Amino acid sequence: MPRQLGELEDAVMTRVWQWNRPVTVREVLEDLQQERSIAYTTVMTVMDNLHQKGWVRREVSGRAYRYTAVSTRAAYSAALMNEAWSKSDNPAAALVAFFGMMSAEQREALNDAVRIVQRDTPEQGGEEPPEEAEEGRAAGGEAAAGR
Repeated sequence: MPRQLGELEDAVMTRVWQWNRPVTVREVLEDLQQERSIAYTTVMTVMDNLHQKGWVRREVSGRAYRYTAVSTRAAYSAALMNEAWSKSDNPAAALVAFFGMMSAEQREALNDAVRIVQRDTPEQGGEEPPEEAEEGRAAGGEAAAGR
């Protein structure tokens, strides 16, 4: 399980994830300098640390490295949530408390995610999820009516 990124690691990874392409230390540095005073060597060290920790891969490009994210921000966030939830002595209560902290938009995103997982996960016992069963009946009914 991943440990939470530090503040500067997160700032660097945010750019790598957002840009979604191989990036150089110089590119990240120039973007970070719009918000804070920071040295090239600091950014280089952070990116090297992220490489050592397995967050980014790098390839030589001339005299520099180009760094690419190994996974997505969504996967990172999911792993952190799963780690925190798995450490709870009462997972159901932790989920209830977590859901209670959510905004209406976050709850809607959660509902959308549950629908996607239910749609993409085979049901136990070979039964179709209700939405797919209704769609199947509707399609079957139309085909039967057309005979």
